Amino acid sequence: MTQEYSKRVGERLRAIRRQKRLSLQEVEAASTQEFKASVLGAYERGERAISVPRLQRLARFYNVPVDQLLPTDAGPSFGIATSGDSVIDLTDASGRRESDPITIDLTRLESLSGPEAGMLNRYLTMIQVQRQDFNGRVLTIRSNDLQALAAILGTGVDGAGPRLDSLGLSFQP
Repeated sequence: MTQEYSKRVGERLRAIRRQKRLSLQEVEAASTQEFKASVLGAYERGERAISVPRLQRLARFYNVPVDQLLPTDAGPSFGIATSGDSVIDLTDASGRRESDPITIDLTRLESLSGPEAGMLNRYLTMIQVQRQDFNGRVLTIRSNDLQALAAILGTGVDGAGPRLDSLGLSFQP
């Protein structure tokens, strides 16, 4: 692994850790010292190369696909919003105002069970991978994602918000 590539891997590791809002010390404590703060810091600075098995364990710890801990090539970036990615506005029976975006509480999704939950989890994970957004707590649904989400929920686009509310998945700040 070249020094430049190690630095790029380190940048990805740091970005994911920060999205999870964890300090190096918090990772060390939460991993029961499997990932020492000093070693993880060396990985993040590109001073030390990380092995594939260790990278896999770190991906499991962060609950992200392992490929998201690796830098992307010079190809297209999935994290940039385009004009078609605006947040959907709805007015629905649950009282959601037209200007309110649909935001899913991912922590509540973890406790949901059944086939609908599995499909939702896979679809929302795909969105997180495309956006490289792994904060793990909430996910705002964009207009171009809403139709597929409505199909998973067995409802029309205008019924997706109320259905998420009934499942307890709507994020309430």
